[in-house]
Amino acid sequence: MAVPKRKMSRSNTRHRRAQWKATTPTLVPITVDGVSYLVPQRLVKAYERGLLRPED
Repeated sequence: MAVPKRKMSRSNTRHRRAQWKATTPTLVPITVDGVSYLVPQRLVKAYERGLLRPED
């Protein structure tokens, strides 16, 4: 595991942490039992197989 040789300043630490951004998932339209839903792309197969139930 990498270990820093010197302490990182508070300013540098906060500047580094501020670069991380969460992104919203890409929604894809699917049809379940004749009703169309927008679901995240990575969960489409789970909805098609019936492992997850779409909520209204």
